[in-house]
Amino acid sequence: MGFHNGIGIFLLTTLSILTSVLSASNYYCEEPLVTSLPSDSFQNSSKSSDRRSPHFAKLNKRDGGGGWSPNGEDHQPWLQLDLRDRLKVTAIATQGCWGSSDWVTRYQLQYSDSGQTWRPYRQENVVWTFAGNTDADTLVQHKLPHSIRTRYLRLLPLEGSPRGGMGLRLEVYGCTYKSDVADFDGRSALLYRFNQKSTSTVKDVISLRFRSHQAEGVLVHGEGQRGDFITLELQRGRLSLHLNLDDATPQSSGRSPSVTSGSLLDDHHWHSVQIERFNKHINFSVDGHTQHFRSPGQEDTLEIDYELSFGGIPLPGKPGTFLRENFHGCIENLNYNGVSVIDMAKRRKPQIYTVGNVTFSCSGYSSVAVTFLNSSSSFLALPADYGTESLSVCLQFRTWNQEGLLFSVQLFRDPEPINLLVQLRQARLLLSLSGEPQHHAQLLNGQSLSDGQWHTIDIVVKSRKVSLTVDNQKPVTMETSGLSNSVQKTTIYFGGCPLSQSGFVCENPSRGFQGCFRLLFVNNHPVNFLQVQQERLSNFSQISFDVCSIQDRCLPNLCEHGGQCMQSWEQFYCDCSGTGYTGATCHNSIYERSCQAFRKTGSQSGVFTIDLDGSGPLEHTQVNCSVTEDKVWTVVEHDHTRPIDVRGSTPRSPFVLIFNYSISQYHLRSLVTSSEHCQQEVIYRCRKSRLFDTWDGTPLSWWLDRDGVKRTYWGGFLPGLQQCSCSLDGDCRDMNYFCNCDADQDAWVNDTGVLSYKDHLPLSEIAIGDTNRTSSQAVLQIGLLRCYGDRFFWNSASFYQESSYLHFPTLQAELSVDISLFFKTSALSGVLLENLGVRDFIRLEISSPSTVNFTFDLGDGPVVLTTQSPVALNDRQWHYIRAERNVKEASLQVDSLPPQLTEAPSQRPYHLQLRSQLFVGGTASRQRGFLGCLRALTINGVTFDLSERAKTTPGVNSGCPGHCSSNSVCHNGGRCVEERSGYTCDCTLTAFDGPHCTTALAASFESGSSVLYTLQEPFSGILTEEARQSPEVTESQEEVSFGFLTHHAPALLLTAHTLDQRHMAVMLASNGSLQIRYLLNQEKAAEVFSPMSTSLADGRFHWVKINRKGRELLVQIDSTISQQYRLSRGSALGPVRTVILGRIQGGDIDDNELVHTGMRGFIGCLSSVQYNQATPLKAALQNSQNPLVTVIGRLEASGCGTMSSSNTHTQSDESDSGQDPLTKADQNDVALIGGVVAAVVFITLCALAVIIHFLFRHRQTQAPPGVTRKTHCPSMERPPYRPELDLHKPQHDSKEYYI
Repeated sequence: MGFHNGIGIFLLTTLSILTSVLSASNYYCEEPLVTSLPSDSFQNSSKSSDRRSPHFAKLNKRDGGGGWSPNGEDHQPWLQLDLRDRLKVTAIATQGCWGSSDWVTRYQLQYSDSGQTWRPYRQENVVWTFAGNTDADTLVQHKLPHSIRTRYLRLLPLEGSPRGGMGLRLEVYGCTYKSDVADFDGRSALLYRFNQKSTSTVKDVISLRFRSHQAEGVLVHGEGQRGDFITLELQRGRLSLHLNLDDATPQSSGRSPSVTSGSLLDDHHWHSVQIERFNKHINFSVDGHTQHFRSPGQEDTLEIDYELSFGGIPLPGKPGTFLRENFHGCIENLNYNGVSVIDMAKRRKPQIYTVGNVTFSCSGYSSVAVTFLNSSSSFLALPADYGTESLSVCLQFRTWNQEGLLFSVQLFRDPEPINLLVQLRQARLLLSLSGEPQHHAQLLNGQSLSDGQWHTIDIVVKSRKVSLTVDNQKPVTMETSGLSNSVQKTTIYFGGCPLSQSGFVCENPSRGFQGCFRLLFVNNHPVNFLQVQQERLSNFSQISFDVCSIQDRCLPNLCEHGGQCMQSWEQFYCDCSGTGYTGATCHNSIYERSCQAFRKTGSQSGVFTIDLDGSGPLEHTQVNCSVTEDKVWTVVEHDHTRPIDVRGSTPRSPFVLIFNYSISQYHLRSLVTSSEHCQQEVIYRCRKSRLFDTWDGTPLSWWLDRDGVKRTYWGGFLPGLQQCSCSLDGDCRDMNYFCNCDADQDAWVNDTGVLSYKDHLPLSEIAIGDTNRTSSQAVLQIGLLRCYGDRFFWNSASFYQESSYLHFPTLQAELSVDISLFFKTSALSGVLLENLGVRDFIRLEISSPSTVNFTFDLGDGPVVLTTQSPVALNDRQWHYIRAERNVKEASLQVDSLPPQLTEAPSQRPYHLQLRSQLFVGGTASRQRGFLGCLRALTINGVTFDLSERAKTTPGVNSGCPGHCSSNSVCHNGGRCVEERSGYTCDCTLTAFDGPHCTTALAASFESGSSVLYTLQEPFSGILTEEARQSPEVTESQEEVSFGFLTHHAPALLLTAHTLDQRHMAVMLASNGSLQIRYLLNQEKAAEVFSPMSTSLADGRFHWVKINRKGRELLVQIDSTISQQYRLSRGSALGPVRTVILGRIQGGDIDDNELVHTGMRGFIGCLSSVQYNQATPLKAALQNSQNPLVTVIGRLEASGCGTMSSSNTHTQSDESDSGQDPLTKADQNDVALIGGVVAAVVFITLCALAVIIHFLFRHRQTQAPPGVTRKTHCPSMERPPYRPELDLHKPQHDSKEYYI
C-alpha cells in the first residue's frame, strides 16, 4: 500500500510539474505594451501642467515636458493606463522626467478589468512596494514575480525625488493570451455531456479562472448513481472541494469530506483554480496556494453519469430549477481533462448543453467600493435632507474589527437636537439615540458582523419610529418623539468624525470604522463615490476610492501548533488556549523538555507533561518521571506489563505479542535519541523451551526493534550476538550453551536480561516459538522503557582558529525560528552562527565584550536586536543566549537579562528565504569567526551534534575543557563559575544556598509576621521600555516558586503589588484549597484560579510553581497537579514594585476577600521563595540590614524545607550521569585524608620490611637439624642425597616469609 501511495504521489507531482513547465514555456511574453497606446489611454489624478500631461509618460520619450508629473498638492497621485484589452503583464520599467530633477523613488501597482474596482499588486500576501529611480534617465526594470492579467493598470507614486518632485516615464511588458470567457447570471449553467452513459477516470485535471459577484455558488458538479461525486463551490467567499470515490458511501455532499481554500473570493477579481487527481491523491490549488490531500474510501476511480455541470446543479426534468445556489459571475479558460468547455460552447458543439442565459463576454460590475483606512482619522461627510417624510440610510459593509462607528447624524428636535449613531459593538450592530437622558435609547441587532463578509444594514427614521434591519432579518424598532416636521439640512458622518470640528457636531463614542463600504443609499438615492472623489462634493479624509483593501491575515494560518487565528483590520492574533504553547504565534512550549527539568523545580516522582522537542512539531505528552538520589528516570509504559504464560507455540506458529506504548513512536524515537542511556528489561523464565535450536543455532524466539527489524540477542548492549545475559556474565548453568533455556532442562531456569542498545529500543514485538512440546512452558514479562540523562546538553565544540567553522544544512526558518545556545570565550567579538540567502540572511554574533546582536533581513532591510550586558561576556564563563523570530515579533535574551523585543510591521514580507549552509562559529567569508566554546545549540527544538561534526573539521575540537562542563555541578539554577583549580557555584539568583545551591532556606511565620521586599531593576518585571508603555498583558511575565507547610486556613502566602494598585496573590481559601488571584483591571473583579479543591493545609510540605507569560498561566502543585489558564485581555501586571510574604494591611487593595485573608496572615513555614530573579525570603534571612527588605513580627529560620531539599531539590542543570567534580573545600579534605592514609601505609611497610629482614637473618643463624659441618678437604665423591635435600629447605622457608 505504501509503495502504491508513493507511486501515486510521484506521478501526481510529475504531472503538475510538467503542466507548469509546458504552460510557462508556450511563448515569449515580454513585448512592450505602452509604446503604441493612443493619448486617451492615459489618465491621471492630476498634472502639474499641460506639458506634463499623462500621455507624455512613455519610456525614452522627450515630448512635452519629458514625462508626467502630478500636481504638488495632490497627496494621492496616480497614473492610469488602458491597455485596450485584457493582456498578460510580466514586467514594468520606469524613468524620471527627461532633463529634470523629478522622478519617483518608490511606487505601488493596482490593476482592474473595469477601471472601477481595483486590486493592489501583492507579493507574499503583502502590498508590494517597487523601488523606483535615483535620477531622471536611468531605466529601472522589475520583472513581476507572478504575472497579472488585466486591462487597466494604475501606478501610485509614494515618494519623489529629494531634489525635485515626482516625475515619471514608464513601459509595461507582456503579451496577449487566449481567453475564452462565459458569463453566468446566477440562473444558468453549462452541461458537458459524455458520449457514453457514464465515464470512469483514474486521473482528472480541472482548471479555470473565475470572478464572482457573490459569496455563494456552485462552479463544478458531477455525480454518479453508485455514489461517486465531485463538487466545487463557493461558500462564504471560500472555495470548497467535495470529493467521494467510495461507492459504498451514500451521496451526501453536505456531509462529505471536503477541503477548503482561499478567502474573500467574492471581491470581483479573477482567481485561478486547478484540481489534479491521480487515484486518491489530489492537489487542490487556489491562486497558487496548493493543498495536498488523499481522498478516503477504497476505490481509485471517479465514476460520473451522463454529464458534468458548470455554474450550477440543474434539477433533472425541471428546466430552470437548481438544487443549490448557482454561480453568479464569469469563468475563463475552463478545461476538463484537456477539453476547453467554453470554446466548445461558443462553437455550439453538441456535447455542450446550455441552461439559461450564458453569454461569452464578461459583464462589468457597477458597484464601487471605498475603504476607510484609519480608525482615528478616516471619515466621509455627506449632506442630506431630513424632512417630514423620512430619513433613510442603506449600505453594505465588511470589516474584521469588532468596534467602529458606521455613521452619525444629527436630528432636529425641540428644544435640543439629538444624535443618531449606528456603530459596531462587540461585532453586533448598536443603534442609539443620544440627547437628554429621557431620550436615550439603544437597539442591538445582528451577530458576528466582523467576519469579513458583506453585510447589509437599513436604517429608516420615519414619523416617531426608528427601525434597524440587518441582512434581511426581522427589523427592530424603537419610538422617539419631538422630531421636527419641517425640512432640515443635516450632515451624515460615515466611518468617523473629523479631528477638528468647527460649526458642526459629530459624535463618535468609540473608535472609527476600518473597513469597506459599497452600495450606499441616502434617502433612496445612490451615492456616486467617483463623483464624490472627483468633484469634492463632500468632505473626507483617509479614504481609498475604487478599492476594498480588506485582507484575510489568517490565510494561511500563521499560528503554530493548532493555535486559533483571530484578526482585526490591521493585524492578526493567535489564541493559544489549550494548545500547550505560548508566544505571539504559539511557537514556544509551556512544558519542560525532559524529566530532568522537573527535578530543577524540586518536583518529586510522578506523572508529568513534557514536550520532547520544545518548539518542534511533536506535541506534548505525558510520561512518568522517577526521581532517585543520583538520576532522574523517564519511564514509558506499554500495554503488556504483567507476566504472560506461553504454551503451545512453534517456530512456524509462534506466540506473538505486539506492544503499544503510552506515547507515539515519534515521541519514543525522540526520547531515546536525546537520552544518555535507555534500557528495557526482558524477564524470561522457561522450562523445556529453547531460545535457539540446539543443532544449528536457528532462533526459535525473537523480538522486533522500534524499526521492525528482527533481533535475536536477549541481553546487554551488544547487538548481533545470539547470546543471553548469562553468556555475557559467564554464569550460564550449562557452559555448553549461550542461554540457560537452551540446555532444554525439565526445570525452571531464567534468562532475564536488560536491553540497552539505544538504536534498537524500545521493543515493538516479541515472538516465542518453542513451547509446544510436553512440559514446555515459558513465562514472559517485558519491562517498561526507562531512560535518563540528556546527551545533548553538554554536546560542545571548541573553536581555536578564527577562520574555522562548522557547517550544517540550511535552516528551515521561513516563518519562525528560535535559537538557543551556551558559549564561553575570552575573545572581544565573533560570529556565533550565520545563514545566507540571495538577499535574506540571519546572524547571531558577539559584537563587543558586552554586546550581543541578533540580525535578520527579509529582503527589505536588516532588523537588529541588541542586548547590552552589565558585565563582560568574555570572562571565560558560560553564558546563555536565546533568539527568536516569527511573523509577529523578534526577541533576544542573554542570560537572565530582560529580553529585547521588536514587533514586525503588518505590511512587510514574512518569509525568511535562506539558501546557503548554516555556518556555526564562523561565516562563509572565514572572517570574524568565533574563538571559544559552544554547547547545546538548539534550533526549533532540534539539538545540533557539534561534538561529532567537530571531529572531522580542522580548527575545531570536539568537546570543551573546563570544570563546569561536568554534569550535576550547580543545582536549582545556580551558576557555575570557573576557577583556576576548580569551580564555585554562584547561588545569588536562586532561593537556595550551599556549595551546590541545594540548601533550602526556610522560615517560620506567625500570624503577625510578614516580609516586605522592594524590587529593583531588572527584577521588577521582565519588560522592555516599549513593553511598559503597551496596554497588553502579553508583554509581561513572572515565574514564582516556593514551598510551604501549614495547618491553618485561610492564609495569605504571597502578594505582588504594582505602583498602580494592581496585584497578584497566592493564598489558601477557607477550605485550604490554593487560589491564585490577579487584579489586572480596577474596573473589574479579580480573576481567581483554583487548581485543586482539596486542602493543602494538611501539615505536609507542598511545592508550588506559577509561570505566567502574557495571558498564558501555568500552575503546578507538587507532582500531581498541572493546570493551564488564560487571563482576560486588556490589562497588564507590571512592573511589580513590592513582594510581600505573609500578613498585609488593607491599604488601597480593592479585593475584599484578599484583605480579609491578608489580615489573618500566614502561620507555618515558607521555603525557597523566588519571584522572577528576586529571592525575598533569602534576603530576609541572610541580610536583615538590606534596605530592600522589611521584616515585621517574628521570623525564625526553620528546617521545614530540609527534607524537601534533600529529596526533591537535588537538582541539576544537565544530565545526571557521572559524578560531581570536587569543590576546593572537597579537594582539601580529600588531600588531607589521602596524606594520612599514605603515611600509615608507609609506616606499615617499613615495619613489615624490618620484620622480614629479622626473620630472614634468624633463619640463617640456626642450622637445620641433621646437617653437619664438613671439613674443607677436597673430595671427588658425590655428595650424599640428604644434604641435597637440605639445600632446598631454605628456599622453601623463604617463600613463607616472602611478601
